[in-house]
Amino acid sequence: MWTSWWLWPLVAVCTADQFRKEAERIMQGTPVIDGHNDLPWKLLTMFNNRLRIETANLTSLAGTHTNIPKLKAGFVGGQFWSAYTPCETQNKDAVRRTLEQIDVIHRMCQMYPETFLCVTNSKGIRQAFDQGKVASLVGVEGGHSIDSSLGVLRALYHLGMRYLTLTHSCNTPWADNWLVDTGDDKAQSQGLSTFGKSVVRELNRLGVIIDLAHVSVATMKATLNQSQAPVIFSHSSAYKLCKHQRNVPDDVLQMVNQTGSLVMVNFYNDYVACKKEANLSQVADHLDHIKKVAGAGAVGFGGDFDGVSRLPLGLEDVSKYPDLIAELLRRQWTEAEVKGALAYNLLRVFEAVEQASNHTQDPEEEPIPLKELGDSCRTKYGYSEAPSLRHPSGALLASLASLLLSLCLL
Repeated sequence: MWTSWWLWPLVAVCTADQFRKEAERIMQGTPVIDGHNDLPWKLLTMFNNRLRIETANLTSLAGTHTNIPKLKAGFVGGQFWSAYTPCETQNKDAVRRTLEQIDVIHRMCQMYPETFLCVTNSKGIRQAFDQGKVASLVGVEGGHSIDSSLGVLRALYHLGMRYLTLTHSCNTPWADNWLVDTGDDKAQSQGLSTFGKSVVRELNRLGVIIDLAHVSVATMKATLNQSQAPVIFSHSSAYKLCKHQRNVPDDVLQMVNQTGSLVMVNFYNDYVACKKEANLSQVADHLDHIKKVAGAGAVGFGGDFDGVSRLPLGLEDVSKYPDLIAELLRRQWTEAEVKGALAYNLLRVFEAVEQASNHTQDPEEEPIPLKELGDSCRTKYGYSEAPSLRHPSGALLASLASLLLSLCLL
């Protein structure tokens, strides 16, 4: 036996090649749908959304985790592109900035029609698969993008928004974010306010997927209890393996299982390993854990490419997806489980959200109370305090009475 020791490295290499080839075979028929990619933000920060600049060409774009050759190498067949604007735009120009990022996503489809197909429903995703294109969907990352307006929410739906992340890393006036759980932010809504529940109902009515990445645990639980349709975590991992508050704790994973919802695992090192270094195997550990606690139907991929500064060894860009699938096969995931994680789990959730929608139902229309809005330069038309409808305050009434009295004494 001692003479055969040199065979083991060769066997390992051949086995690795076998799993990689099997991954590619599966992905040719079932490409990956990724829940969150921040390339549109890169296009803003690198080029100020000027897509016709030579260096912005997506077929040769450098310095990013994502370009067209990498998407093809990674067998990416569906992508929720993030229409993201930072929290500092809240109560300022968040809506404008969000509209600009949605515009960029649409322009990507217009400029590269051979690669991208902008779609707004599950049927469109399947159509893109059949055509060998990347089904491109809009995910709005952060509830501050609707500026606490149900009308804005509906307008974004009409522009193609098909998921809304209820918060980013800041509270909205109606939902609490994950920093509440670290103590770096104060709870305002104890999960969801009354208006926040209206937002959830309106998202259900429209058929927009609710995304719980970035929210507090209280918001996760309140939404899972409130929503009439499954929800997603578009780019979050397992708290049990990395105790970062952006991740999903096991008791919430059990609710994910009970509601038929979905956790799309994030690849950011800090959420995978809770340190600056991580590797592909540790990402697979998160997939294994979510599968164990919430079921194989609750697992997906939300790489967060081009939205993070550190990625695991072996998952440096979107081209590396086959290597991760090969690792799952090595861990004895069945082909059906792998196909579910790649695409069918998300399609099931999306179809359930569509089935729960009801456009014949009256829309939510009760506005958020003015006192719950943050300070801003926002006008107040429509509220009783608006200039055209303002009721006289006590001080103003007193001054008017004094003036009338003085006129009577003249």
